[in-house]
Amino acid sequence: MAKLLLLRHLQSQWNKENRFTGWTDIPLSEEGIESAKEVAGKLAGFQIDKVYTSPLVRNMETVSLVLENLGKKDLPIVVDKALDERNYGRLQGLNKNDVKRQYGEEQVRLWRRGWNDAPPEGESLKDVYNRVVLFYEEHIEKDLKAGKNVLVVASHNSLRALVKHIENIPEEQIINLEIPTGSLKEYDIEN
Repeated sequence: MAKLLLLRHLQSQWNKENRFTGWTDIPLSEEGIESAKEVAGKLAGFQIDKVYTSPLVRNMETVSLVLENLGKKDLPIVVDKALDERNYGRLQGLNKNDVKRQYGEEQVRLWRRGWNDAPPEGESLKDVYNRVVLFYEEHIEKDLKAGKNVLVVASHNSLRALVKHIENIPEEQIINLEIPTGSLKEYDIEN
């Protein structure tokens, strides 16, 4: 039985500033960097054979800091845009509270957490799901079936899409799934 470990990146500067990040390449905040040792401690008891992440700097910095704290800097790492965060389109860079005042709290909730709703010029969770699950089935799942323990370090909506797939969460219930920065989800994957 293989382990699949899903880790949301550490707090980024725009997470701290309550801004829509999406595909904008924003580094970790000081608080995010400082939390790396604690987050690595959650992974300390796990054998990790391979790491998957996206090229966004907040994900790459998280991988680097966590593996450094674990003393496992030599693990194979696969970097692919399929694991990027949702594209928030015209909302990227904007303060979330300002956007709520402009469009209403429910509309913003649908754009951030709903299944079919995409922000202006951005992606819906369904769009993210389609790219993430395809990548998962073509790459990550093969490693798991080969008995490898895999760590995926990614952003909120790419991980929400993956959790939806793994746990078979219905479209109307996915809106309730939240994954805090630096949090870990663990799955036992049977062949």
